[in-house]
Amino acid sequence: MINEDWKFFKYKTIEDADNLIYDVRPIIENTDDTKEADSKPTEAIEIVSTQNALKPYILPTANAFIKNANKHYKRPEGQPGKDFPFVKNEFNDDDWKTVNLPHDWAIEGPFYSGWDAEVGGGMGRLPSHGVAWYRKKLNIPESDKNKSIFLDIDGAMSYAMVWINRQLVGGWPYGYNSWRLNLTPYLTFGGENQLSIRVDNPNHSSRWYPGGGIYRNVWLTKTNKIHVSQWGTYVTTPEASKENATVDFTVSIDNNSDSESKIDVATDIYYINEKGELSANVVATISKLTAKINAHGTTTVESKANINNPKLWGPPPAQTPNLYKAITTISLDNQPVDTYETIFGIRTIEFNPDKGLLVNNEPIKIKGVNQHHDLGALGAAFNVRAAERQLELLKELGCNAIRLAHNPPAPELLELTDQMGFLVINEVFDCWERKKTPHDFHLIFPEWHEADTRSFVRRDKNHPSVILWSFGNEVGEQYTDEDGAKLAKTLSDIVKDEDPSRLTTASMNYAKPYMPFPNSLDAISLNYQGEGIRNAPEYAHLKGINTPPLYQDFKDAFPEKVIISSETAAALSSRGTYLFPVTQGKSSPISEGIGGIEKEGYVSAYELYTANFGSSADKVFSAQDQNPFVAGEFVWSGWDYLGEPTPYYLSRSSYFGIIDLAGFKKDRFYLYQSRWRPDLPMVHILPHWNWPGRIGQVTPVHVFTSGDEAELFLNGKSLGKKKKDAFQYRLRWDDVIYEPGELKVVAYKNGEKWAENSAKTTDKGSALSASADRISINADGSDLSFVTIKVVDKNGLMAPTANNLITFSVEGPGDIIATDNGDPTDLVAFPSLQRKAFNGLALVIVRSKKDETGTIRITAKSENLKTTFTEITAK
Repeated sequence: MINEDWKFFKYKTIEDADNLIYDVRPIIENTDDTKEADSKPTEAIEIVSTQNALKPYILPTANAFIKNANKHYKRPEGQPGKDFPFVKNEFNDDDWKTVNLPHDWAIEGPFYSGWDAEVGGGMGRLPSHGVAWYRKKLNIPESDKNKSIFLDIDGAMSYAMVWINRQLVGGWPYGYNSWRLNLTPYLTFGGENQLSIRVDNPNHSSRWYPGGGIYRNVWLTKTNKIHVSQWGTYVTTPEASKENATVDFTVSIDNNSDSESKIDVATDIYYINEKGELSANVVATISKLTAKINAHGTTTVESKANINNPKLWGPPPAQTPNLYKAITTISLDNQPVDTYETIFGIRTIEFNPDKGLLVNNEPIKIKGVNQHHDLGALGAAFNVRAAERQLELLKELGCNAIRLAHNPPAPELLELTDQMGFLVINEVFDCWERKKTPHDFHLIFPEWHEADTRSFVRRDKNHPSVILWSFGNEVGEQYTDEDGAKLAKTLSDIVKDEDPSRLTTASMNYAKPYMPFPNSLDAISLNYQGEGIRNAPEYAHLKGINTPPLYQDFKDAFPEKVIISSETAAALSSRGTYLFPVTQGKSSPISEGIGGIEKEGYVSAYELYTANFGSSADKVFSAQDQNPFVAGEFVWSGWDYLGEPTPYYLSRSSYFGIIDLAGFKKDRFYLYQSRWRPDLPMVHILPHWNWPGRIGQVTPVHVFTSGDEAELFLNGKSLGKKKKDAFQYRLRWDDVIYEPGELKVVAYKNGEKWAENSAKTTDKGSALSASADRISINADGSDLSFVTIKVVDKNGLMAPTANNLITFSVEGPGDIIATDNGDPTDLVAFPSLQRKAFNGLALVIVRSKKDETGTIRITAKSENLKTTFTEITAK
């Protein structure tokens, strides 16, 4: 890993940037990013490359992932950019900023504000656009002279191009793919080498916050000339039971030397225990196989192993995510020249059109969410602990599946989903040839779609958590009849050529059962169409796609295919904000005074309000329960994310999440938990009970519970017992007259007391309280602790409307790297050490300092409130 001590420089404006461009881009005529998420994509604008574009020099990087050698790109003569100062070894970059990777240049802000902002709400109002350079010196010893040396970049946003020692090596334009460059021919062995990377992230290139820079890990990989290829193993378990498993194992080996060789390939398989340790004994051995490999050639070796009484991988709580590691050794003349480790799981996946998903022959209902790639206040820069925290809260919710929207993730995220037992739909593209934003992936799709698709699958195909490949999301080709279907089939075939063991799909928000597009998919993947789009009376006045519920229609048209709801709901809310009156229906779009207040940018947290194309959780649950053949759902979305702040585009972040951007649970969390964890005794009550201006007024009370009935009390007086009817998922007391005091709810299940909860009127805030999610972290310079700050009254109860300004400070071997409060309208920069509470809560993110141990003390102060602190140990 070569993440430390890079030199970084970013041009102030696009106009100031150098002319070492990948290609020209179309002129943008319309910068409005407030259009509905389900708006029809449009045709690409034709552009003509210029002579100084470097695309011809970058395209050959794709050749390893283009199957037909006749279609490989040939690099032109010359070394463009070799005289540019930033690529020269002698260039003095002392005044450049020193950064560690992963690095997101935009997340520190400041936020842009207003309707005429350079970057609008759609991309998160942060300065992610622009051109920047990263430089690092590499000392390669003379002893490496007979090795192959590669640069592996897990993700750089975007149009990355790499020079070493003034020589242009290659690059990769799509910001979400991982990729490799062979540095060997360009290196000085026994001396210093100058690595220079240019990234160029265009504005209006995304429908969400993309981040900017080299935002994932970077590696220097050194191998023998004969070595396992990049992502060169492929493990499948076509037969797996508790008694026996068959493991099919394929190894691809490269020979970068000038001579043909005869090699031996052997693999040992070990079990990985819960601590990540290998079993003491080998559980299976793949006997040594011998193969010839041509000079500068590649060969593939296929073999099998049997494992008796295997520990199967599957999603909790019904199953356990057991993992194995295969260690492959390549030998030449009986001497090991390469070892390669492959982590995998033993499991079977079946999608049944009537029973849904079967994992190891057991039906598993998909209880999934969609997740964008940002980590809230940390931005796009990947951090394992931040991602793990997101998954931990989703597991508490009862979620068992993640759809990665709408791009390849950091590889470490899939390591986490493997370990924690989440099911994953892995997705590669949000658009193909037709555009959604002027500078999105459609500009490079014609040349790069095969390479991006193959590398995406090849990297991730050994992860047991990946159950389905998605090669598109709501693409414009749904509208182009047979042409769109043909392109879908092309992409599907590429995926299955790389991995025939899994099904393929693309998510449809427009294509209907009678259209050609769904014929190209192995699985029917529906965005909102199952429960219907703009089809309820409350939505009848809205423009856009209008679709009745289509689960049964797709079932009738494709009885042999499984149906998955890949996006459901698109409900909206601001945590802890309740607006009146409350709609009497079970699902309503937002308009002024009906669930929303535009001036303040808030959406009511009664969890009944949606985007114009969406539906409430209640409506979705009903549609799914009436169509039990549907394999399950992926809610839009699990967490709030930066960008796409529907319906209020003056904000910075979305309102869609079940969990807000800071990681605080919205009321909707408990609605989903009541459904997804039916055996958990729980009951949740809303709203809060601090309404001094509503004394004597109707203030509806709603209850979410995993029980089947509940009784509500106000100041000890029963307001009646209510029982859930069929297709009812909340209990409503819509005629409660507000008076201060205590609301109490007692839930029952099968006639027995199940759970209880209360909401009390609090005094005004008098103190702050602090609690860390982890009080011990690693002193590795990347581990995090997330500290929640509450405004509490004299009785220790959270003041639910408090918005006090809080000042944070830190002592000891740690840094405060960001603060947040979950308020989508808050445009205070994330590194700020001052932050208002939002409805009683704020967040402080603390990072350890590398190799510095001891006590980190976090202090929070606010005027007229008692100060609080918490301590974290860095070990």
